[in-house]
Amino acid sequence: MCGIVGAVATRDVPEILIEGLRRLEYRGYDSAGVAVISPDTANIERRRAVGKVQDLVDVVDADPVTGLIGIAHTRWATHGAPSVVNAHPHQSGKRICIVHNGIIENHEPLRQELQSAGYEFTSNTDSEVIAHLIDSLYVDGTDLVDAVRQSIARLDGAYAICVIAADDPERIIAARIGSPLVVGVGIGENFVASDPLALRPVTDRFIFLEEGDVAEITKSQARFWDASSNVVEREVQRITAAVDDADKGNYRHHMLKEVFEQPRVIHATLEGRIGRTRVLEEAFGVAAHDIFNKVRAVTIVACGTSFYAASVARYWIEEIARVPCTVEIASEFRYRKASVLPGSLFVTLSQSGETADTLAALRIAKDIGFDATLTICNVPTSSMVRESDLALMLQAGVEVGVASTKAFTAMLTDLMLLTILLGRRHGMSDEREEQIVSTLHQLDTMVDQTLALETEIEKLAEHFIEKHHALFLGRGPMYPVALEGALKLKEISYIHAEGYPAGELKHGPLALVDEDMPVIAVAPNDDLVEKLMSNLQVVKARGGQLYVFADEATTITAGEGVTVVRLPKVPALLAPIVYTVPLQLLSYYVAVLKGTDVDQPRNLAKSVTVE
Repeated sequence: MCGIVGAVATRDVPEILIEGLRRLEYRGYDSAGVAVISPDTANIERRRAVGKVQDLVDVVDADPVTGLIGIAHTRWATHGAPSVVNAHPHQSGKRICIVHNGIIENHEPLRQELQSAGYEFTSNTDSEVIAHLIDSLYVDGTDLVDAVRQSIARLDGAYAICVIAADDPERIIAARIGSPLVVGVGIGENFVASDPLALRPVTDRFIFLEEGDVAEITKSQARFWDASSNVVEREVQRITAAVDDADKGNYRHHMLKEVFEQPRVIHATLEGRIGRTRVLEEAFGVAAHDIFNKVRAVTIVACGTSFYAASVARYWIEEIARVPCTVEIASEFRYRKASVLPGSLFVTLSQSGETADTLAALRIAKDIGFDATLTICNVPTSSMVRESDLALMLQAGVEVGVASTKAFTAMLTDLMLLTILLGRRHGMSDEREEQIVSTLHQLDTMVDQTLALETEIEKLAEHFIEKHHALFLGRGPMYPVALEGALKLKEISYIHAEGYPAGELKHGPLALVDEDMPVIAVAPNDDLVEKLMSNLQVVKARGGQLYVFADEATTITAGEGVTVVRLPKVPALLAPIVYTVPLQLLSYYVAVLKGTDVDQPRNLAKSVTVE
């Protein structure tokens, strides 16, 4: 959520820094600040404000700062409530100043150690420990780069940091683990930011720091050291056009572009929220630790695609966290008399954060006794974010296509993080968490590999041009994936489609199966695959045409009436996220072949803000 901008130049930098912050406002934040080294006094001059970047501008206008080197930040509170003292940049005395994105898990023992050494803390943040730790190691004879390197070796968690020192006013030192940083290359000036978008007005050349990198940025050059402290070269990349989520780019439709953005979106959703082996719970907000400690039951409320994401999460939460979880359609929840279990967390899911039924359900939940509320959505300024106790953003960027794709997989990714944090409190072992987090680190690659099936799925779509109905099947957590696949097909191709748990075939849907009814099944290699295979044999015996998306390790084979699309090997727990992707592609290409309006299907709106 937070944003970083830094600059070293031969011209005044405050205006550059503040413009960079303006361009990062889309990320969501609650305070902003800027710090520069004054060329007149050689002191660090800092200005901070709660609220929007414009509030910071007002502070700077009232008390101007000038300087040739500086850092700036927009903060989303994770430790300490929004306030001026908790806003970045943070200082240690008059010498060291830092900005930080991410979460430092071991900040409490470091704080105690530094307080014992005489350091006085002025904020409630985890970030301030970084400033004091660097200062404690920045002693006579120690280079600032070495002090930063020694400091980050003691940090657990995720971070992107930029550091300036009053007595070393020619350079910014930057470092990253689990949170992005990019150097902007200028002529006689250089920059650093958490997102290239912040630097587009001043450069089109960028160097992306890799995991574990430390960088020294001066006005004439940038030097890099890798995680093993070896001097390395990093490639300069030219970005000639700003990345614009509202532009289709080279894609035929927004929907296809958004499908292919999913590896990047998943990576962004996880960045700064998982460490090497653990989920960083502070990403959920200042009060997350205390709220999650009290959770004994979960209710998730949503509409449409978000409801299917919630339905997947119910399987995860009950299996991993071992707490009861109910999932409700928002338009139904708001008109029935719900009973609330003690220790209940109320979770709302919404891409826009303004969905009328879901927002109404949130307001009802606060009135009828839920202990706490959490929203997971894509718009940091939305009503649901403002009205919930906790909020977690999807980091999906603008989603233009009415049929949700990247927001859905980002939502599932966030729900897995919630599941792990609840599981941590209800008997899940550290080893189990480490195992799941390890697979999450690979999730974007799994989705990318699945997208490589595009050509095969495009050909498969030809089988559906003349069809008027389709049946989607799944078992366990893949049942909601089948529902989501059916929804996508009906939304954009106008083919009537239904999703069913495969075990329900004999209880009604089997009556519909004939050679004109395509049956699509999702078959990861999980505990239920053998049961699913038995269900599919029933379809085959009735002359149904089967299209199976199957793990490469399953024994499901292609043959007469059976088409199999092989997906890469995926851990069963994350299969709902990965197996959603080929269903999105299938729906897209069927709609293209039928000539429907893919991005704006008839009768539907992107954000449903009326009942």
